[in-house]
Amino acid sequence: MAVYLDVIWLLNLCFDSLLLWLTAIMLKRDVVWWRVLAGAFIGSLLVVIMFTPFSVYAQHPVIKVFVSFLIVFAAFGFKRIRYFLENLFAFYFATFTVGGGMVAVHYFLQREIDIHRGMLTTYSLGVGDPVSWMFVLVGFPVLWLFSRARIDGIREKKLRFEHIVDVVIVFDGKPLSVKGLIDSGNQLYDPISKIPVMIVEKEKIKEVLPEELVQQLRLETSMDWYHHPVFEKWMHRLRIIPYRVVGSEQQFLIAVKPDRIMIFYERQWLEVEKGLVGLNETKLSTDGEYECIIHPKMVQTGRKLTAS
Repeated sequence: MAVYLDVIWLLNLCFDSLLLWLTAIMLKRDVVWWRVLAGAFIGSLLVVIMFTPFSVYAQHPVIKVFVSFLIVFAAFGFKRIRYFLENLFAFYFATFTVGGGMVAVHYFLQREIDIHRGMLTTYSLGVGDPVSWMFVLVGFPVLWLFSRARIDGIREKKLRFEHIVDVVIVFDGKPLSVKGLIDSGNQLYDPISKIPVMIVEKEKIKEVLPEELVQQLRLETSMDWYHHPVFEKWMHRLRIIPYRVVGSEQQFLIAVKPDRIMIFYERQWLEVEKGLVGLNETKLSTDGEYECIIHPKMVQTGRKLTAS
């Protein structure tokens, strides 16, 4: 069987380059193409050594770890120990993710056991088989793209969850606990008092506000109920907040003034001294990650609560 060393070396060079690139994406490092190629070149030399009398040394785990140190050093440099170790472990993670994924897909698709005329037979394709090489050529880029997409998705979700906090809103002595997203895009203020407005799903508000009141809080319906004796104690709490969404005309939002608003932010509770709660008709998060959108001003001006 003929072994084309130049082809194997070139494939290894390309794969190492892609793995280093994926590592840079994971850690948000600046990609310097010549450094990435230098690191990949060092890694590809290990394959060449496998076909020399020094192959015994090249297969030793200590040598492989040492070569990985050189690869990461060449690709990202050395600023401090923590920086270097982060790059090293991320490179291992990228290698195990893509490499392990290829092994998993390979064994998922391959059939090694067959029954022929009542006899159980097993077989396996060799590493030099053209189908295996085609699988590597196609499978590696696909798994690389898949890993990059998953990493981007995890990073986006992590950023979103870093801004999701616990919120407690008190109406008439009844507390309501919800998950809130701190969104800089929320710039709603009461036009008269300039009080910031957080947006909460109306379905959650039903837990603490009278159901009759929540049902009436629709601008599309008549406002004749406004002076109804049943809702008299709530009238001074209601506000109408104008707002505008891109691509639509000006709209209005019903808001209610709560007794208290408390936000758990950066491991401490903040009390919002002035704030309104706007009622939203639809769900704010399709997957239920949060039920309210917090005005950033509430977090900036919140007063720290003591243990008492």
